[in-house]
Amino acid sequence: MISFILNDKEVSTETGPGSSLLDFIRREASLPGTKTGCREGDCGACTVLEGKLKGGRVEYRSIVSCLSPLGNAHGKHIVTIEGINCKTLSPAQEAIVKNGGTQCGFCTPGFILSLTAFSLDSQSPEPERAIEAMSGNICRCTGYKSIERAAVSISRILKNRNPDNPAGWLVSQGFLPPYFTSIPERLAAIEAPTRTTGRRRTIIGGGTDILVQKPDETSESDTLLLFDDNDLKEIEIKDGIIHIGASVTTSEIMHSSLMRARIPRLYEYFRLISSEAVRNMGTIGGNICNASPIADLVIFFMALNTSVSIKNLVSKQQRSLPLKALYKGYKKLDMLEDEIVTHLTFPAAQGKLLFNFEKVSKRKMLDIASVNSAMSAGIRNGLLEDVILSMGGVAPVPLYLEKTAGFLTGRSPGVETILECNSVLQKEISPISDIRGSKEYKRLLARQLLAAHFILLFPEHTDKDQLIKRLSEA
Repeated sequence: MISFILNDKEVSTETGPGSSLLDFIRREASLPGTKTGCREGDCGACTVLEGKLKGGRVEYRSIVSCLSPLGNAHGKHIVTIEGINCKTLSPAQEAIVKNGGTQCGFCTPGFILSLTAFSLDSQSPEPERAIEAMSGNICRCTGYKSIERAAVSISRILKNRNPDNPAGWLVSQGFLPPYFTSIPERLAAIEAPTRTTGRRRTIIGGGTDILVQKPDETSESDTLLLFDDNDLKEIEIKDGIIHIGASVTTSEIMHSSLMRARIPRLYEYFRLISSEAVRNMGTIGGNICNASPIADLVIFFMALNTSVSIKNLVSKQQRSLPLKALYKGYKKLDMLEDEIVTHLTFPAAQGKLLFNFEKVSKRKMLDIASVNSAMSAGIRNGLLEDVILSMGGVAPVPLYLEKTAGFLTGRSPGVETILECNSVLQKEISPISDIRGSKEYKRLLARQLLAAHFILLFPEHTDKDQLIKRLSEA
């Protein structure tokens, strides 16, 4: 039995846990304000709020309901556009109206709920952050400027928001209906789901990929939901090793103080990965096991010398192997049917970590990469050491560039080294032409991203102008 609070109503249902939250909201709960759009997490028309009880308060985030398994709603507060209606327009609704932020209206509920999620956040309400909160919402009518103005006006209203009790403050200001103040107590009364053991046909984390690829099969299959498994949720450091649970979301990594202390540009890198609503759902374990050749998180963590911990659900045996060794072919993993990834581990760098992540896609953000790449390295006495280089979109698997990294080790990071290294790189990759670009274009991108790594990581050793000139002549 799946139990949760939908707006102000407590819901219990035996609908399959692998079916989409969107279908339940529209078909069974008869709440048509949540729209069916792309069903791929790209348009944001189906955006809702997901509230989870933590430490006596409810933390809210935006999610796309089309890709959220219904079972992941258990014990949570799900809020649709109908659930934020007050006697008068809320400030978020009024801001959209006053700034002309709606035309056909199809996308409007998603925008308003994304703005409401921003309002419920405890972070500083900066205008840029308000606009970024709507990064997963698409509008084909307005041209966005009116919506951006509405977001900026909301950020001004929120300057006096109480970060310790945002929901209570928003209720007092008319942003939210009064029932929100009773949600923590009501969620606490919902019993945790009963976990069964044994074989499971479909294992689901956040659902952001499997509900795109196999929506019908997932809705009808026996499932094991791992998204809220507390044993898979930590980000911590033990004995100089960083541990990240497989059910940690992209957003949780993005905002982790432990991770940002070691990779200062982490927030900037992760903005290139999907949208806020999808980052709130997508798990690192899911990104790894999806086995996409262009998986952003895989490419990112492969360059950190990451290993994966694997557990057999039947025998309970555990093992570990390097992330770079997990991929045996296109969509083929070195894993048995009953095994799951439980954790990622990688060394916590001593001192400043020289690390960079690059991604090129048809759109700068919110898009699948044509080619992505990450590099980490050290330098001693002007020579490169501990070089790790990964690249996606250039092989059937996320590629650990062992030969290219080996060539770089012990060399000076100068222009000649980069040009010579590109020859090694081009022999190690094998891109194909597809919807994201021709194989020739991907080879060019691979060269350019290699150069970008050196320009950003070793500016004092790399003559940028000379490098660009030499590359243009090649």
